[in-house]
Amino acid sequence: MDMKDFISGANTLGESRTPFIFVIDFELTKPFLCTVRNALKKNIFFKIGKIGNYRKSLKRDQKISLDISPISYKKYKVAFDKVVQQILEGNTYLLNLTFPTEIKTEYRLKEFFHFSRAPYKLFFNEQFIVFSPECFVKTQSDYIYSYPMKGTINAALPDAARLILENKKEEWEHNTIVDLIRNDLALVSKDITVTKFRFLSEIFTSQKNLLQVSSEIRGMLPTNWQETIGEILIKLLPAGSISGAPKQKTLQIIKQVEQTNRGYFSGIFGIFDGENIDSAVTIRFIEKNGDGLQFRSGGGITANSNPLHEYNEMIDKVYVPIR
Repeated sequence: MDMKDFISGANTLGESRTPFIFVIDFELTKPFLCTVRNALKKNIFFKIGKIGNYRKSLKRDQKISLDISPISYKKYKVAFDKVVQQILEGNTYLLNLTFPTEIKTEYRLKEFFHFSRAPYKLFFNEQFIVFSPECFVKTQSDYIYSYPMKGTINAALPDAARLILENKKEEWEHNTIVDLIRNDLALVSKDITVTKFRFLSEIFTSQKNLLQVSSEIRGMLPTNWQETIGEILIKLLPAGSISGAPKQKTLQIIKQVEQTNRGYFSGIFGIFDGENIDSAVTIRFIEKNGDGLQFRSGGGITANSNPLHEYNEMIDKVYVPIR
């Protein structure tokens, strides 16, 4: 399916109010679409908010462990320095730099899917799994909401909430993404409002608990927006929180410094339930890589970023959300 077919198919299903699942990759070249009733036939399991298509529950015999092999700090620093140089030249002022981390584990993708706890989960036909904490967009009563997530800290650190909220680099990064998302929502809606600003949520993982900072942004959609649901989704992509600003130039730089396609990592997935959308950014992502597995993660780079701090944040995000 190409993007033209995706837009047409989504619009048709939206107009008929037929529930469907969608998955869109970061490069916007491999969109996926199917009705909710056909998802299981395609070996796709999901939990999106309160809606899911599975009941199976697995019990763990032992604590989850991940043997991780991240890229070296030296290799990361080379890419980091290239990003900073682009920032100094004025080509970008915020770029989300990501890399894969090879992992070894005794569990399979489907087992991870059932064990993990997250508001948004996806198992995609033995190719990858997602347990995302970050909503992309959702709709309610002709309003569209977005929840960019920027700012992560180990919840066990003394006074962690104050540290993350008073960190000037993190504050500036969050403000930048909120402004970017406001502009993105203005492409598809009107009366844009930041309804909640920099609130904290805690994420429980098998390694450590994390605090993450989010905001809520709202816009008003046109009447019968469901009939153009395909165009609406594409106009908002890629998600600003995992690309950067300004978006188009930053996307070019990402391709140069990461030197590989992200694929479905940092794209989006979600559901149209017949009336409304609920969707997530495809982060906290494990995919098959040959005979092994890799976990993809990263973080936002600004002119004030510390390379070692950013490297460690990338590694901190390699986790499975299990209590």
